[in-house]
Amino acid sequence: MVNIFSAFATLGLCLLCTPSPLYALPATVPSVAASARTSAVTAQDSLARVRVRVTRDSTGSIAVSSATVRSGAQVVRTDTDGTAVLQLSPGSHVIRASFLGLRPDSVVLMLRDGSDTSVAIVLSRQALALDGVVVSASRSERRVEDTPLRVEVIDDEEIAEKVAMSPGDIAMMLNETSGLRVQTTNPSLGGANVRIQGLRGRYSLILADGLPLYGGQAGGLGLLQIPPVDLGRVEIIKGSASALYGSSALGGVINLLSRRPGDETERTVLLNQTSRGGTDAVYFGGGPLSSEWGYTLLAGAHVQRQNDLDGDRFTDMAGFQRALVRPRVYFDNSRGRSAFVTAGYTGEERSGGTLRGGTVPSGGTFDESLGTRRADVGGLARWLVDRRGPFDGSVATVRGSAMQQSNAHGFGAIGEDDRHRTWFSEAALAIPRVYDNRSVTYVLGVAFQQESYRSTSLPTFNYSFAIPAAFVQLDADPASWMSLSASLRADAHSEFGAFVNPRLSLLMRGPGSGALSEWSTRWSVGTGAFAPTPFTEETEVTGLTPLRLPAGGLGELSAERATSASVDVGGPLNTIFGRLEVNGTLFGSRVANPLQVREVIGGSVPGTIALGNAAAPTRTWGAELLARLVYALGGAADGNHANNGGN
Repeated sequence: MVNIFSAFATLGLCLLCTPSPLYALPATVPSVAASARTSAVTAQDSLARVRVRVTRDSTGSIAVSSATVRSGAQVVRTDTDGTAVLQLSPGSHVIRASFLGLRPDSVVLMLRDGSDTSVAIVLSRQALALDGVVVSASRSERRVEDTPLRVEVIDDEEIAEKVAMSPGDIAMMLNETSGLRVQTTNPSLGGANVRIQGLRGRYSLILADGLPLYGGQAGGLGLLQIPPVDLGRVEIIKGSASALYGSSALGGVINLLSRRPGDETERTVLLNQTSRGGTDAVYFGGGPLSSEWGYTLLAGAHVQRQNDLDGDRFTDMAGFQRALVRPRVYFDNSRGRSAFVTAGYTGEERSGGTLRGGTVPSGGTFDESLGTRRADVGGLARWLVDRRGPFDGSVATVRGSAMQQSNAHGFGAIGEDDRHRTWFSEAALAIPRVYDNRSVTYVLGVAFQQESYRSTSLPTFNYSFAIPAAFVQLDADPASWMSLSASLRADAHSEFGAFVNPRLSLLMRGPGSGALSEWSTRWSVGTGAFAPTPFTEETEVTGLTPLRLPAGGLGELSAERATSASVDVGGPLNTIFGRLEVNGTLFGSRVANPLQVREVIGGSVPGTIALGNAAAPTRTWGAELLARLVYALGGAADGNHANNGGN
């Protein structure tokens, strides 16, 4: 809308300045037009011309075409010779250059009226080019403000703040993020999951460095077993993301990105004690092994005393003892190749239910317990394709993981032992290109995931799903004020058939100057699918023993299908009280064939529940409004100096 209004304003000026045969203008108009043209020429002459050449090496022999060159709101793409030309006003300017797979860089120039300046920027060859403002969850690895898909980023400073308050899990950190709500699913054992924009927690996919190390469905205790100490950043995609990550991401994606080793050895020991009998001891270390290799290590022990807070002799705060270890090894040769490998083990014993001397309303005691053993391994490798041909300058990525989790769950006198396994592999190729000085990035990929469940006590619920998939993505910048991203993914589920899910996102920026120059609007719509399993928020409390499936088993159920849409508007306003940053979001979703658990009335066994598809769809809608006032102490209150185009 802003750019349309700007176009109308420009058209109106032209009608006044240049007489048209369709209009009978007064005789004085030509002199006004001449004056306006003279002013325009003078203003044009006062602009400084900056010629930027972007290369991959200091000799300048390898040009980077279709690189993004930005200064403030002005964005230009380099041509086949790696050159871009900017027209800038006199004064100080920061000029940044970036390209997929290369480390961004910038220069600062002081420009005079009508000057003609040339500058060269060399981008380091590094396949994993991530910093505080580049997101990877959308696959295109673009700066967060240039990504059409709305990605919420929790940075390292905010993570460090939450680590000091809750070093044992990420529940507090996620609960204080807009659009997310951590909901308790099992009060006795303290289980909780995270709802994204109101959708059920089982629809949220949790990844670690883009890998499902916690399984396709992390479960209600997954959040409580992930410490935040080794996290460098968290990226959150809100709304259906099945077009990017398959049927487990119907509600959204939470991607936990680990801290990378620095140039110097780092060691951190954190000890924490709470008034409720909680103790945390965490170690994090990392550093270089050589010029190309590095490592990190996370190890922790966490203990919580069982607590009865209201005196009814029933557990209000579950007790647990947990130990975990996660080493990571990183490789980066600074010539376009990088990789990492990680492995982890978590062991936990959790207890809840009645305390000594307590009884349930029906009489007797009810002790609930859960023993968890989870082991995983995963890795990622990526490299720049540096061969003359159709894929020159592309970034190839291969990743894979395997996870096994064993549970021993006790519900009073009933025991349920089971095992979950997840196998995952993916190969993708990102191909950046430029057409008519406009950047386009194609992403092509294939993936395979296998989910299996085995129970020794309840074999009726056993299943094994194989899900091969193929996906494509297109990221383009049709104009300096517009970016779009289109994704399409096809999954061939071994039990529930084919899922084809598209997603389209559009980013519209404000005009190049004026009060709305830093404002932007994001529009997004997509579909998703979710394959039924016996694990829901209700069965986490009751277990699977009282659950009844349809006569034909899981295969008789229908997959859940969702459509979600959102619109996001945000930007700063300069006020007399400081810089006011505002962001508003409207969102909505519709889930067809939602799974529901209902009580079986008149059954032979009291308390029996049944799993089935609801007849009517579920609809969720809502809004978010965030505002932050920034006032610079000891300086100007308008906050302009705090913005250099980087955020």
